[in-house]
Amino acid sequence: MSKEIISKFYQAFKALDAEAMAACYHNEVLFEDPAFGQLRGEHAGNMWRMLCQSQQDKGMVIEYDVISDHKAHWQAHYLFSKTGRKVHNRIEATFTFKEGLIIEHTDRFNLHKWAGMALGLQGQLIGWTPYFKNKLQAQTNRLLTKFESKH
Repeated sequence: MSKEIISKFYQAFKALDAEAMAACYHNEVLFEDPAFGQLRGEHAGNMWRMLCQSQQDKGMVIEYDVISDHKAHWQAHYLFSKTGRKVHNRIEATFTFKEGLIIEHTDRFNLHKWAGMALGLQGQLIGWTPYFKNKLQAQTNRLLTKFESKH
């Protein structure tokens, strides 16, 4: 059952169907990744809504492989909107389930490598620092708050 939910989640992501993605989440879900930090409950679903909406008709490609009942590897190919630079992010995802839905979802990726792809030289120089990570999370969470206030 767990592998099916993970596959359903990523199939929805490939289709940029954030509602179907959010439907895979328990209402008490805890999501975590280097770019957003921790998001709980509705905020996690809204993060996917914001990302999917921002990528409509922009050619983002999602690939995934469900490794086990609790783990998947996925990749995203897209243009980073602020710089127009190509990003190929490789992510390891882990999942925990409750009542047949995802209750914990953690995405891990190399933030320094991502910063170099997304931001170029500046990202290569500072993308490994705690300062960069904190600044990025503050910025992404401001964007999420703005998105949530409009929806």
